[in-house]
Order: sequence, then structure tokens, then C-alpha cells
Amino acid sequence: MGSTRIAVLASGSGTNLQALLDACGDGRVPAQVCLVLSDRPGAHALERARRAGVPDRVLRPRDFPDRDAHDRAVAAACRAAGASLVVLAGYMRLVGPPFLEEWAMRCINVHPALLPAFPGLDAPAQALAYGAKLTGATVHFVDGGVDTGPVILQEAVPVLPGDTVETLHRRIQAVEWRLLPQAVALAAAGRLRVDGRRVEVRTDAD
Repeated sequence: MGSTRIAVLASGSGTNLQALLDACGDGRVPAQVCLVLSDRPGAHALERARRAGVPDRVLRPRDFPDRDAHDRAVAAACRAAGASLVVLAGYMRLVGPPFLEEWAMRCINVHPALLPAFPGLDAPAQALAYGAKLTGATVHFVDGGVDTGPVILQEAVPVLPGDTVETLHRRIQAVEWRLLPQAVALAAAGRLRVDGRRVEVRTDAD
């Protein structure tokens, strides 16, 4: 198991978290998940963490006086867990400046679209409404915008005739479950270099 410690922020069922836990467990990602944190007490991601023996924590936004205070608490919880990388895996809140001051370019998000197309919520529904023939999945570093950070990895997913939001999203998720561990493995191995808006992947020999 690698020495890189990862904090995962999740709001929902945690399928991307599970993909990451599995990849860390079987050695595909040289890292360990040291914390799963959610803004929602009922998130199934927390149960996945408990089954894997990973510490979990809930920080509800309503328990803090404002958004900045919540962001500072989330940043502090990741730091206290000894994380060196934060992964947003279905985390349904935007992280703000108090969080990014500490974790900028050490925070990775997975998004169900080929960014910069269809940022924000309900990306598969956006793709269908637009009539897109192609969408996909993106793993990117998080910055202060909405899904605007430097792209690490992307993979296209065709939109098929008769697709619904659910069928399209399921096919995108299958790509996310593969792409996210790949990107985290590159980050954990120190193989990612950010040059402005570009992310360069170094070879093992670099």
C-alpha cells in the first residue's frame, strides 16, 4: 500500500469512492483512503467507508455559521487525517476559497461530461437536452470555478438512440470508475505537472 493518504468527499451513494477503495486495495493505486467525509449524514458513501475500515465524518453545512466556516472545517478535517490529496467523488457542494487556499492543485474531481461541455449539475441531462452525440467523463483538478480546473484525463462516451438520463449516466459511471483511479494513481506517483491550464503526465523516467 502506498504512502499517499487520500481524503474523499462524497454526498451520495459513493460508487466512485468504492472504485477508489477497490483500486487502493488491490494495488492499482499506490495510496490509501484515510478519511471519507460527507455533508449528508445519510450518504451511503459513509457505510462504504465503515465496511472498508476507513474513518468517516459528517460535517453538515447547517451546523456552521456560513459557507466559509464550513469550508475551513472540511479543509481542517482533511489535514487532521493526514491527507496529501483530496478527491471529490460525487460531492454536491462547491468548495470555496477557504478550502482551496490549502488544497488547490491537491484536489481532484470527477465529472460526468467532456469538459468544458456541460459543467455543473445534471450533466447527462444537459447532454441529452442539447442533442449531443458524444459526451463522456472528465477527471480534473479543482479550482475556484464550476468544473473549470485543469483536465487530467478524459474519455468519450457515445450518446445512443433511445438513451435516457439513467442509461446514459450508467455508461458514463462505468468510465468514471476506471478513469478516477487512473488519475489518482498518477497523482499519487507524482507524475502530474500542472502548467497553467495544462496537465502534463510525466513518464516514469522523468
